[in-house]
Amino acid sequence: MTRSLSNRARLNNGVEIPYLGLGMYQIRQGIQARDAIRYALEAGYRHIDTAKLYSNERDVGLAVRESRIPREEIFITTKLWNSDHGYDQAITAFQESLMDLGLSYIDLYLIHWPVEQLRNQSWEALIALQKAGKCRAIGVSNYTIRHLEELLATSPIIPAVNQVEFSPFLYQQELLDFCRAQGIQLEAYSPLTRGKRFDHPVITSLATRYDKTPAQIMIRWALEHDIVVIPKSAHRDRIEENADVFDFTISTRDLARLDSLNEDFRVDWDPTNVY
Repeated sequence: MTRSLSNRARLNNGVEIPYLGLGMYQIRQGIQARDAIRYALEAGYRHIDTAKLYSNERDVGLAVRESRIPREEIFITTKLWNSDHGYDQAITAFQESLMDLGLSYIDLYLIHWPVEQLRNQSWEALIALQKAGKCRAIGVSNYTIRHLEELLATSPIIPAVNQVEFSPFLYQQELLDFCRAQGIQLEAYSPLTRGKRFDHPVITSLATRYDKTPAQIMIRWALEHDIVVIPKSAHRDRIEENADVFDFTISTRDLARLDSLNEDFRVDWDPTNVY
């Protein structure tokens, strides 16, 4: 049970990832991105999730260096974008991300999307990068059970993480159970449905009961399921609010109520029909 912001999940290769992180999707490059990271680090976050697609890798690296927090205390994730798939292309893209970040290594490198025909070549590149010590852990994002089964059938290395959209309204229980059985840590992006379900009566009633905000109820729900969660915000007050989730637990009965809210509601991409 996660009890503090410093709690970490142990991945299948022994690397530890903080349960709560700051998502950088759609946070503008420049001052907005650097300020968001500064707010997060000042609030105690030690996990920043970016990607080449987000165009703010440079700001992540700069903000981390300016913080003067020891590099080994901060967990940095970035991702391989679709146009960079293929073995050689993935190696090159990783080096570009590493250069933009201004770091000597990346903690977690993910395949951002299961691009058809090329994703397994890219995975081989990620294995090589990990063996070379360039990244401490490797994983995937937006992979369904079918994509994971395909990868596991041929790869000697099991992904450490599968980062997917996950919330009470997109409760992918079969995927969660499959990842647990394979030793893959599930990580939730868009855990707050971009606020589109904050006014749901179950969410609002539980927020009142626990004296928390709808966002805090939804983040805590993910943590109760042992899911790493990366809510996105550029605002100091919301970044701090999202971290204030370690002084309460949700009862078994109320967790069941939240679990029952699944309606396959997505605010982002749907990889279901990607072959």
